[in-house]
Amino acid sequence: MTKDRRGSTHPESTHGRRGVRQRVFRRIVAWRWVIVAFWVVLCVPCAWLATRVGTDSSVDGIIDPNDPGIVQSREFAAVFGRGEIAVLILEADDPYSQPVLARADALVQALTAVPGVTARSIVSAFREAKAGFDPQKDAERLRRFATGTTFFRDQGLVGDDFLVVALVLDTEPGAERDDTLAAVDRAIDEVGSAGLRQLRRVGKPYVNRYFDAAQRRSGPIYFGLFMAFVVVLTVALFRSWRTLCAILLTLGVCLAVSMGFIGVLGGKFTLVSPMVPMTILVTATATLVYLQARFADKPDERSVEDHQIFALANKFLACTASIFAAAVGFAALFVSHMKAIRDMGVWVAGGLFLTWLVSFTLFPALQRLLRTPTRSARQATARSWFAALARVLPGFTYRFRWPLVLGALVLSAAGVVAVFGAGRALTPMTPLTEPIEYVSRDSEIYRDTVRARAILPGLSVTQVWIKGDAKVNLADPPMLAGLERFERALAADDEVGSVVGLPSILRMVLYAGDQGDKWPGDEEGLDELAEMLESLSVAKPQAVRAFVDRGLTQTQFTVINGATEHEAFARLQARIDHHWQETTAAHPALAKLELSTVGLGPLQAKMSQSLVPTLVESFALTAGIIFVTFLIVFRSGAARIMTMLPSLFAILVMFLVMRITGMAPNVATILIASTVLGTSENDQIHFFYHFQEGRRRGTVEQALEHTFLVAGRAVFFATIINAGGFLAFAFAEVRPMQQFGGLTALALGLSMIADFTALPAALWLVFRAKPDALAPAPAAADTPKA
Repeated sequence: MTKDRRGSTHPESTHGRRGVRQRVFRRIVAWRWVIVAFWVVLCVPCAWLATRVGTDSSVDGIIDPNDPGIVQSREFAAVFGRGEIAVLILEADDPYSQPVLARADALVQALTAVPGVTARSIVSAFREAKAGFDPQKDAERLRRFATGTTFFRDQGLVGDDFLVVALVLDTEPGAERDDTLAAVDRAIDEVGSAGLRQLRRVGKPYVNRYFDAAQRRSGPIYFGLFMAFVVVLTVALFRSWRTLCAILLTLGVCLAVSMGFIGVLGGKFTLVSPMVPMTILVTATATLVYLQARFADKPDERSVEDHQIFALANKFLACTASIFAAAVGFAALFVSHMKAIRDMGVWVAGGLFLTWLVSFTLFPALQRLLRTPTRSARQATARSWFAALARVLPGFTYRFRWPLVLGALVLSAAGVVAVFGAGRALTPMTPLTEPIEYVSRDSEIYRDTVRARAILPGLSVTQVWIKGDAKVNLADPPMLAGLERFERALAADDEVGSVVGLPSILRMVLYAGDQGDKWPGDEEGLDELAEMLESLSVAKPQAVRAFVDRGLTQTQFTVINGATEHEAFARLQARIDHHWQETTAAHPALAKLELSTVGLGPLQAKMSQSLVPTLVESFALTAGIIFVTFLIVFRSGAARIMTMLPSLFAILVMFLVMRITGMAPNVATILIASTVLGTSENDQIHFFYHFQEGRRRGTVEQALEHTFLVAGRAVFFATIINAGGFLAFAFAEVRPMQQFGGLTALALGLSMIADFTALPAALWLVFRAKPDALAPAPAAADTPKA
C-alpha cells in the first residue's frame, strides 16, 4: 500500500468498497458527454415545471388548507359570504365637514363599482336610512345621525378626527386580490384626497399584498448576492475560471431540477419558501467545494485522471452521509402541523437527493470536460497560511481544552435557559405570529397599521358562529332576547373588544327609522322586532345576510379586538365560552344552538401554538437521525459523543442571542435549528471522516493536523459560502427572513469556530491523549473512552 505526501492511501492500492466506488466513477467520467446531455435535456421540462410553482405569501397561507379550522372557515363563508376585510381611514380635522363627507361618499360609490368589493361607511349608512345624501344639504344631519348613538363609535366607524370606509374583498389570494386592490387604489386616486389630512390603508389584504411584492422584489437580490458571493470565493479559493464554470453550471442544474421537483408536486411558495432553493444551493455549493478541494490537492506524482477518481471515491462517503443527514433532517419537518413547513421539509429533502445525484454525475463530467486545474505552485503559496494554522491548532486546543469545552457547555446551557425559561425567573420564548410584525418598520403599511391600532378597537377579527338545526327559528322572541344578552355581555367585557351581531343590526334598523337605538324590553317590542327580522330576511336579505342565513337558523357575531398572539386568543375564547354558558343558563331557548369560533384570529392562535412543537419535535427528530447516521458511518465512541457538539453549541448560542436582543421565534426563525443542524453537520462529518483516516496511522495530534490540512480549508470556505448565502436574506424586506438570514449566518459561523476549537479540545479529553512532544511514546493504540 503506497501513500502520497499527506499519507493518503493511493487509489490503486485500495480494495473493497472504495474499489467499487472507483470503478463506478470511472464509468461516469467515461460517459461524460452522455451525462451532460442527459442533465441538459432534463432541465428543459424542469424549467417549465418551475414556472408552474405558484405563490401565496400570506401568513395564513402557511396553514394546511385541510386543517379543521380552515375547513370550518370555508363552511362559514358558504353561509355568510366570504371576504377579506380592509379599512380605509380618512383623517381630517373635522370629519363631518362638507368636503370630507363629499369625499367619503364619492369614495364609497367608486369602490362599490369595483368587482368583488363591498364598501360601507357612515355616509352609506345614512344614505340608506334617509333615502339619499347630499353633502351640501345633509352634512349637519349626518353629524347628528353619527353622534346620536354610540354604535358607530364603538364599531370604529367614526372618531373625533376620522371616518372609516370598511371594505370586504371577495377575491382569491394572489393575482386576483392584487388586481382588485390595484383597482381600489385607482378609485382612491380618481376621487382624490382634498380636505383630508391623511388617507390610510390597513388590513389583511394590504399586508398580504406587501408580502407578495416584497418577496418578488427581494428574491432576485438575495439570490443574485449569493451567486456573486459564490463567484468571488470560488475564484479566490481555486483561482480558476474553468472551475468556476463547472461549479456554476452544476448549481444551475441542481436548482432547475429541484424547482422542477416542486412543480411536479404542485407546490406553491409561501412566506418561508425562499429558504428552499437557498438551502439546496448552499448545501450543493459546500459539497462541490469539498469535492473540488480534494481534487485540486493532487500529489505531483499522480496523473490528473487517476487523482480525480481517487478524490471522488475518497469524498463519496463523507459527502453522501452529510447530504443524507441534511435531507432526513429537513424531512423531519414533516412533523409540523403547518403545511407550508411540511412542504418545505419534503421539497428540501427531495432537492438534496437530486443535488447528490447531480454532484456525483454532472460535476465529475464537467471537471473532465472543462479540465479544471489541480493545485499550482501559486495556490500552494496561497494556502500556506492555513497549513501554518493547521500546525498550531492541535497544540492550542490541547493547551486550552478545559476552558474551551467548559465555555461551550456553559454557553449552551444558557441557550437552553433562553429558549425554555427558568421557572418564574424567566419565561419561555414566546412565538410571534402577528402578520404586521413581519413587515418592515419603514413601510407605509406598518405606519398606517400602528396608527389604526391607536384609534380603532382593534384589527384582529374573530367570528362567533352560532347555529341550530332546521327546527330553530332565530326570529322567535326568546331567541332574540338571548342573543341580545349574549352580545351585550361580550361588549361589556374588556377582554373581548368591539362586537357586532344580529341584535346590533336590528338596533340600527330601529335607529334609522327614528325609533331610537334601545333594545325593546317588553314582549310586544320583541314581537315587533321578530316580525321585522322575518320581513327583512325576505324583502331585503342583503341587509342582514352577513349576520343571519336565509332560513333564520344560523347567525354570527363579529368580534374585533387587539389580540395578536395565542395567549390573548385563548383568553378571548375562554371569555366567549363563559358568557355563552351564562347566557344559555338564563335563556334556555339558546340551548338548542351550537357555538364555535372561526376566522383569522383563531387561525393565528393555532399557528402560534404550532410553532414551538415544530421547533422542538423537528429538531429532536433531526438530531436523532443525524446521530444514527454518525453511528452507522463512523462506529466510534468518540464520534458518537462528539457528533453534534459544534452544531448544538452554535444553535443554542444563537437562541441566547435572540433572547438578549429581544427577537421572538416566528415562522422563519423556528426553522433555523433544523437548517443549521442539517447544514453544519456536513463539516463535522468531513472532520470525523478525515480524523479517523489520520487516526488509523498516527497519534491524536497527527490525526488533527491531517484533518485540518485535508478538510479544514474546505470547511472554512464552505462555511463562508453557506453563511454568506443565508446572510443574503438580510436584504429581504420581510423581517422574519431578515432575522433568519442573520441568525443562520451567525450560527454557521459559530459552528465553524467550534469545529476548530471546542471539537478538537473535546477529542483531546475523550482520548485522554497528549501532544507528541509531551507524550513518552506515540499513542497509536489509544482507545477512546465512549
